[in-house]
Amino acid sequence: MANLKEIRNRISSVSSTMQITSAMKMVSAAKLKKAQDAITAMRPYADKLTELLQNLSASLEGDSGSVYADNRVVNKVLVVSVTSNRGLCGAFNTNILKQSTHLVENVYAGKQVDFVAVGKKANDYLEKRYKVIANYSEVYDDLTFDNVAEIAESLMALFTDGEYDRIEIVYNKFKNAATQIVMTEQFLPIVPLEVEETASADYTFEPSKVEIIEQLIPKSLKTQLYKGIRDSFASEHGARMTAMHKATDNATEMRDQLKLTYNKARQAAITNEILEIVGGAEALNN
Repeated sequence: MANLKEIRNRISSVSSTMQITSAMKMVSAAKLKKAQDAITAMRPYADKLTELLQNLSASLEGDSGSVYADNRVVNKVLVVSVTSNRGLCGAFNTNILKQSTHLVENVYAGKQVDFVAVGKKANDYLEKRYKVIANYSEVYDDLTFDNVAEIAESLMALFTDGEYDRIEIVYNKFKNAATQIVMTEQFLPIVPLEVEETASADYTFEPSKVEIIEQLIPKSLKTQLYKGIRDSFASEHGARMTAMHKATDNATEMRDQLKLTYNKARQAAITNEILEIVGGAEALNN
């Protein structure tokens, strides 16, 4: 059994850790509220934009010929892995990295697969194993639509220039503070829109429907990427809050067990001292 001083030091260490994890939990809870409000407010806009694009596409006769809908033979793939810049958030980053590896080894086995890292954790892991052509970890310093739009524009340019035949986004979709869903979405070429034939309507368009769609597609792609990063940002704080809550509970349990061990050790030491005193007194009497 460890001596009393060692146990006291461990109790002090665990208590300090418990204070840190509890503080981190409260910080993440405060940040989560803001991030959750942002993604909740954005989703209706993103869904409505997609619906508008679908309605316009439904009224077109044939293919619009968009450069963003060019379905080429897939030989070169670019995967955008969205993680966080910091750890201590459970399996949040690990799940994204596992899915990214799965795409390389299974879905696109035998093809050239490169990466764009959004988050330091993705960059640190992927650059040691694969080719990372860009790292946008700094986007979290000022997470705005304009900053994410610049990333989307660079991705669109890589596709239209023929550098890559397909671009995928891997991110965590926010469901609630305890649940994040790993999503893999095809960014480019744009996914063919399936709409019912009965969805057509008689509208007058100015300018033409094709021109409107050509303006909406880049806007929709930028919104799609922004929504994915926003989802990941909210998921990160939810995962960290949950992880720190569990860590605090574990630290509390460990502290209580150490206190019990300390009390038992202290009681045993006192008992031994009493026995020594009694034994010494009896020896003197004899």
